[in-house]
Amino acid sequence: MGAYFSVLFINQGGLSSVSSSSPSLGDLPESCVASIIGYLDPPEICKLGKLNRAFRGASWADFVWESKLPSNYQVFVDKILTFVPENLGKREIYSLLCTTNTLDGGTKKVWLDKSSGGLCMSISSKGLHITGIDDRRYWNHIPTDESRFHSIAYLQQTWWFEVDGEVEFPFPAGSYSVFFRLQLGRSSKRFGRRICNSEHIHGWDKKPVRFQLWTSDGQHARSQFTLNEPGKWFHYHIGDFNVENSNSSTKIKLSMTQIDCTHTKGGLCLDSVVIYPSKYREKLKQKGFLRC
Repeated sequence: MGAYFSVLFINQGGLSSVSSSSPSLGDLPESCVASIIGYLDPPEICKLGKLNRAFRGASWADFVWESKLPSNYQVFVDKILTFVPENLGKREIYSLLCTTNTLDGGTKKVWLDKSSGGLCMSISSKGLHITGIDDRRYWNHIPTDESRFHSIAYLQQTWWFEVDGEVEFPFPAGSYSVFFRLQLGRSSKRFGRRICNSEHIHGWDKKPVRFQLWTSDGQHARSQFTLNEPGKWFHYHIGDFNVENSNSSTKIKLSMTQIDCTHTKGGLCLDSVVIYPSKYREKLKQKGFLRC
């Protein structure tokens, strides 16, 4: 719809194609414009705000952005933002919540998707319980620019592979998908080029890795995958959960295991657990990042 406005009223030189003697977009009442652009996605609203004064004012209207914010956005403001100036407009609040906000000592990051306002969360490897993580013979934390946390957990070798996690948060009503972000092999850069060291990769073709999640209201999901294709980060889909009441917190427990002690396994990078609105599965699939 934003493209329609642009084609109809703006020529290639960026000037109005309507004659000065005819009614133009600038003649529309700001309240009328706000009612129209309220049906658009946030990026389109911001683009149309550059057309003229009426659209600029309408693009800052509180009732337009109120509809884009989660119904319980005030809970996020209180929980996520450390300082909020008084009399902050809804568009400014939306912008602040779309930036990556950290929780729990930096082990969790929460943000709203700029296009849809959907809540997204990521839990770092340091925010998970990893069996044997303190034994450097098996696991190491490695700095990297391939993680939003700038650090991953790298498994060299183990007999007992088990990772557990837990999070409690006031998710807005909707359907969510949960993933482990994993990569076989340790990547690095040499002469500016990305390379992957597959030296320690073994054991993942013997038995599949099992993934599970549970919620505080009784939902349960499980999946299993055989890990393969070294050198590429994949989102392994654990399962989905639904939130009906956004006024209370939802508690989620999750796990990833491969505890067959007849063989060792190693060479795995664990970045994080990510929680996205379920419709994002299709985006991950299109980009080739999804395992489900």
